[in-house]
Amino acid sequence: MFQFRELLHTRKRQDDTCQTLNAVLGESCISCELQLAEGFQQGCSSLPPPIAEELFRPEISEGDVVSQAFSPDMSKLKKVNLVMDNSLSPSQTLLQMQCVDQKGLLYDILRTLKDCDIQISYGRFLSDNNGHREVDLFIQQADGKKVVDPEKQDSICSRLRLEMLHPLRVIIVSRGPDTELLVANPVQLSGKGRPLVFYDVTLALKLLGICIFSAEIGRHTTSERQWEVYRFRLDDNREFPLANKRARSQIVDKVRRTLMGW
Repeated sequence: MFQFRELLHTRKRQDDTCQTLNAVLGESCISCELQLAEGFQQGCSSLPPPIAEELFRPEISEGDVVSQAFSPDMSKLKKVNLVMDNSLSPSQTLLQMQCVDQKGLLYDILRTLKDCDIQISYGRFLSDNNGHREVDLFIQQADGKKVVDPEKQDSICSRLRLEMLHPLRVIIVSRGPDTELLVANPVQLSGKGRPLVFYDVTLALKLLGICIFSAEIGRHTTSERQWEVYRFRLDDNREFPLANKRARSQIVDKVRRTLMGW
């Protein structure tokens, strides 16, 4: 695994990385170059409004007939219980959560609280044999005070619930004669995106035997936040014909399960 952080700005590191990729990919690699992420993101093609609206819609209900709807056996996972209690500590608020365990759960909780400007003084994470997790966090506001405002409590709980139930967006769309798999995740206020998304998506597609014709990573800004968007143009597959609605649902389901560790 390459250690990219604070190293790829050097010409030597860029050359070493390209040489390694060429050696691994062999004849299948036509060219390889590295460029600054800012310039790359600006060069990404924009999402058409109807696709962006579907991809970034805030909620998915069980009855939705859309390309990112949850499969029936996953709807039972869409349960999160959150409670705030100010009676146990004179200076901190206890935030209790019960939810299904999933890959990146701790990351989603911490990045959400960080974006809400909430500090964590102490945390406890417990899991059971049924794949559920209990989380107890003693939290404070940035000024060192408890979270006592009911509106702010509701806002934090609503934000956490959404991020824990629906941290990633996965859809398949038709772009003319091509079929694209789109995966989006929110970017932290610090500008960092979710780790290992590209790896998990390509692993899921590999397990399904689906080839990727091209891949593109960029940023998309909505009214509320910035998103990191992964776009994969897929090659048609005999076992998963991309024009088939059922095959598309299976691809979306497999990619989401791999991303969430289910």
